[in-house]
Amino acid sequence: MEALRVEDLWVKYFTASGVVSAVSAVSFTIERGEMLGVVGESGSGKSTLGFALMNMVPPPGRIVKGAVILEGRNILELGSKELREVRGSKISMVFQDPFTTLDPLRRVSDQFVEFLMEHGLSKEEAQSRSYQLLAAVGIPERLRNAYPHQLSGGQKQRVSIAMAIALNPSVVVADEPTTALDVIVQKQIMDLMNEIRVKHNVSIMLITHDIALALERTDKILVMYGGEVMEYASKNDLTRKMFHPYTRALFASLPRISSKELPRFLKGYPPDLRSPPKGCVFNPRCEYATEKCMVEKPVLREVSPGHYASCHYAGELDAAT
Repeated sequence: MEALRVEDLWVKYFTASGVVSAVSAVSFTIERGEMLGVVGESGSGKSTLGFALMNMVPPPGRIVKGAVILEGRNILELGSKELREVRGSKISMVFQDPFTTLDPLRRVSDQFVEFLMEHGLSKEEAQSRSYQLLAAVGIPERLRNAYPHQLSGGQKQRVSIAMAIALNPSVVVADEPTTALDVIVQKQIMDLMNEIRVKHNVSIMLITHDIALALERTDKILVMYGGEVMEYASKNDLTRKMFHPYTRALFASLPRISSKELPRFLKGYPPDLRSPPKGCVFNPRCEYATEKCMVEKPVLREVSPGHYASCHYAGELDAAT
């Protein structure tokens, strides 16, 4: 069952130094109860995509085209009042920095209760619900009335997750939720998110630069580069066969304990999205690029059932892994 559908989404930043095409022609779906991993280098458009799904791209950014369909409604066409109702109750976000969610000058429980009351709960209901959820994510009773600075990084992120699921949304966007945390806490947070996904049948879009994390935790993977989707498939399909040269290069950079081969790193730099390359956005760094790649932009197409790639030669290259 489809939880969310994105159709031909475009986001641009209108800066003094030029127009940045941060997200271009992105389309995909997330099924109910599924975890989709969005991976790519820094600057590939991952976080902007996450903000766009919430219809909260910060200035000078603007969604210029596309649709984000949630429960039959295009979020991008909603007014401010409807958006406030949808955010939190239908779709919510866990930010990389918990202070994006938490006010450092207010107690955790006060913020949580106020958030729930804004969505129609009485004060008593909001207190009961907040205490229940804080306990569920592992925040002890003694820390309910703490200020954010009195919590560890992992505890702050747990509070953010509790607030994100408080109103039973069908979709949660998690933007690098474990980046600033140590390895043990990272595992605890991801275990918690997976538990929530399974228990409540919530769909999660996990935005991460950690490819190994995406391989371990997600059901499907969407690979972004230069604001565009390079490849999109189930994790199992992608690990069996990678159709896009960028996907292959990205995964080849992973160290492998079982192999004596050193990781291979992609030469060159990500494109300047104020003036992206003509043709395929990846062509300046692609070892297979031809003249066609330099003049004609490839479209994202289904190369095999459920497996999409944006490459003129997808399916023709030796893409076995």
